[in-house]
Amino acid sequence: MILRTVKIFTLCLLFVSSGVLLLQNSHAGEQQLKIGFVNPVKLLELSPQGEKALRLLEEEFRPRDQELIDLREKALALEVDLDKNRLILQASEIKKRQRAIDSVRRKIKRDQQEAREDYNIRRNEELAKLQRLVREMIVTIANEDGFDLIVEQAVYVNNRIDLTERVLQRLQQE
Repeated sequence: MILRTVKIFTLCLLFVSSGVLLLQNSHAGEQQLKIGFVNPVKLLELSPQGEKALRLLEEEFRPRDQELIDLREKALALEVDLDKNRLILQASEIKKRQRAIDSVRRKIKRDQQEAREDYNIRRNEELAKLQRLVREMIVTIANEDGFDLIVEQAVYVNNRIDLTERVLQRLQQE
């Protein structure tokens, strides 16, 4: 199975590389193919827009985080109180207090899950906006400088064709 996968991967690489060579050869009579590279992860992490989006998300979700902290403290206080008074309480009161503790714990789990889902949705929305902005900036630079192809993934990239810093500088100017 692994050998078959390796063979398929090798064939795909061969087809892709031969396609690039054919593309380069077809342009040889006309002009040189101009290729660039960008590292989208670096752009998303280091751009001021990405940092701003993270700050906004932190501010937006800070009240919910505080609510969860308060609930955890409440559950802990209830547990401490129950442990402290267990010897003097009747069995029915112990069960009642334990149910209250369990109820708070369940609420914590539900609220945590809901907050995590909401955070992920908002993070994905902000990430999509940032990705659109980065792509627009890349296309703008590609058009200005006459690039034929800009790739985001490569095994090796010469610094001469790496446009990441240039795109990052333009994003910082925005």
